[in-house]
Amino acid sequence: MALPPGFLDELRARTPLPGLIGQKTRLLKSGRNWKGCCPFHGEKTPSFYVYDDHFHCFGCGAHGDAVTFVMRAEGAQFMEAVERLASEAGLDVPKLAPRDAERARQARDLYTVMEAAMEAFQRRLRLPEGRPALEYLRRRGLTEETIQGFGLGWAGSGRGALQADLKQDAFETAQLIEAGLLKPPEGDEAPRDFFFNRVMFPIRDRRGRVIAFGGRILGDGQPKYINSPETPLFRKRYALYGLDRAREGAFRGASVVAVEGYMDVIALHQAGFTGAVAPLGTALTEDQLQELWRLSPEPVLCFDGDAAGARAAARVAEAALPLISAERSLKLATLPAGEDPDTLIAKGGQSAFQTVLDGARPLSEALYGLLLEGRPMGTPEQRATAEKRLLAAAATITDPSLARQYRRELLKRFFEATTTRRQSGRAVPTQRLARPALVEPTIRTAQARILLAILLRHPWLLPQIEEAFGLLDLPEGPARLLQSAILSWPMDSQRLDSQALLSHLATEGLADATAWALGAEALPQAARPDALPREVEEGFWHFFLRLRGEAALLEDQKAAQESLAATNDPAAQQRLIRLTEALGALRRGEDGADMAEDTAATP
Repeated sequence: MALPPGFLDELRARTPLPGLIGQKTRLLKSGRNWKGCCPFHGEKTPSFYVYDDHFHCFGCGAHGDAVTFVMRAEGAQFMEAVERLASEAGLDVPKLAPRDAERARQARDLYTVMEAAMEAFQRRLRLPEGRPALEYLRRRGLTEETIQGFGLGWAGSGRGALQADLKQDAFETAQLIEAGLLKPPEGDEAPRDFFFNRVMFPIRDRRGRVIAFGGRILGDGQPKYINSPETPLFRKRYALYGLDRAREGAFRGASVVAVEGYMDVIALHQAGFTGAVAPLGTALTEDQLQELWRLSPEPVLCFDGDAAGARAAARVAEAALPLISAERSLKLATLPAGEDPDTLIAKGGQSAFQTVLDGARPLSEALYGLLLEGRPMGTPEQRATAEKRLLAAAATITDPSLARQYRRELLKRFFEATTTRRQSGRAVPTQRLARPALVEPTIRTAQARILLAILLRHPWLLPQIEEAFGLLDLPEGPARLLQSAILSWPMDSQRLDSQALLSHLATEGLADATAWALGAEALPQAARPDALPREVEEGFWHFFLRLRGEAALLEDQKAAQESLAATNDPAAQQRLIRLTEALGALRRGEDGADMAEDTAATP
């Protein structure tokens, strides 16, 4: 059965080989790759290596991709292996009729069409009409080796120029239209060249096959750059310019770095940064990020040092958060203001860009500034808005453990930024740290005070309720200060005790705030040191549901239902049970006015 071009490439891209092969043999990390004992012949010394898109055994010679591995390991036929992998990857295997199979064969021939077109553009670059384009490339500092290596060319200016150049290849007009080289005819007009009067940049897939072109106009015309339209070979959201070369560079140890444009990629490769790639004129998509992670567990995203660059970095960072894990993340590098990689290298050479790479920050460090850069935090309302933005960003991370770590790091930065300021070279407390006046609290403040007392006495509960605790909008003042400090506390599973937490809060200047929380006249049994675990849990959720409110609890319940359906995680199930119980209790009419009396221990 014939399959459409691109389907098998997408299937391979969505099937991480270490995970697939690791089901059959134990793999260990070996540099950028993995190794283990070959599952196809008995051996005691590992000689079986797994790379990003293939495996190879240096003992028995077994070699292939994901489909090949399933065929060899399970004795499956080709289509059986494809269907199994497609099911696991969430893809539908195309069902091709005979006519569709013929079209698929013709589409595979489009690679030949694109290769011929690239060669035609290269020839025109060397003709008199292409001289301005060749001089432009040379002025940009490109060597002959680089120009030839990247297959750069020139699209002619005459109508039908490309068809004339490819006439000897006997390609059909329909093939040139399907490849995106000609525009479909309008009315009685003949098809027209898609590219004309432009410097041509071949776009290749990870296997080095030409799948599309980018074209740059010379002079001041608009648009400056255009790309091929979507075709059976080319889907813009998946493609990265320079991917085939970066794949080789990454294999040899080069840093994988995503920059903005064609010329940036070419200049970086020429300067020795052979892991450079670029999206095609748009922000990085989820599929392009996945492609980057196939090259490196922590690729570098390089942005301009102006306001637009900061906004672009923030957009990409927030889009990447749901995708990151303990095994894959990002680094962010910022260029000097007014520079791009091309101009920076032209002025300062290789070392200038290496300095930019050396200054790249992990996403965990850069995220705080990206989320809150330029946002005012002079009022309680502004600080509350900023805090919610940080918590919302951390909540998008799907890995629970990593989400907790990000939440702690962000809140720690937030707490430090909003509770101290620099004056005359020394840190001084801001007005937020002034000792709270011990006036008669409101009901909501009393609820928050008791809930905090429970956590101060029983911090072992924090890993279970940390996410829910972070969602609470506690009253401004000591309650909010304690919440931020507790959430940013670097919890040690060996020291989740009350004294360790109280000592931490004292070093943060919050001894008065803790005394306020623990000094309530009628604390419930849950806030007493000798409370049983069941009493502590019930006490926390009792006050949580009143502080959270019915509308927010309904949203929490819906999110918990979706999480349980997606992950079948026992923790998600327990959270859903707690939220459902909380809603039930709230709807039974408990208004909370006398809850301190209801739950307080008898003096």
